[in-house]
Amino acid sequence: MTTRGRQAGNNKPAVGLNRPRSARPAGAPAAQSLPDAELEVLACLWREADLTAAEIRQRLAAYRPMSHASVLTLLKRLAAKNLVARAKAATGKAHVYRATRRPDPTYRRVLGRLVQRLFGGSRVAMVASLLDIGRVSPEDIQEMKQLLRQLESKRG
Repeated sequence: MTTRGRQAGNNKPAVGLNRPRSARPAGAPAAQSLPDAELEVLACLWREADLTAAEIRQRLAAYRPMSHASVLTLLKRLAAKNLVARAKAATGKAHVYRATRRPDPTYRRVLGRLVQRLFGGSRVAMVASLLDIGRVSPEDIQEMKQLLRQLESKRG
């Protein structure tokens, strides 16, 4: 007979079952590899700080519907990784959550992987694909030109 976390026939813990789910190599950044659901909650907090779990759920409902309990679980996991902090709301019983780190390193890491996996390392192919997705406004074009000028001046 096997009990949860024990190998049959002895009292030793089963291999791998006692390791924390969020275990990562020593020195690895907490945001190194987040599941998609955690990353989406964190991205919501990067866009708007100081949100309650209900507000996060509402913001994500269009593309990732989930229960209130699921949002709270994700927030708890992110807090355990020191990626979000919570504080008591000014009124009521709710807590508000805020990202504790800037998004830039995560953006670079996620996009770097995407470029390698989907576009064979070609940043130009990725940008071209993004521009093919939908309408590009004249304002978008001007911003992209400005970014290119800044890049040229850094390299020049």
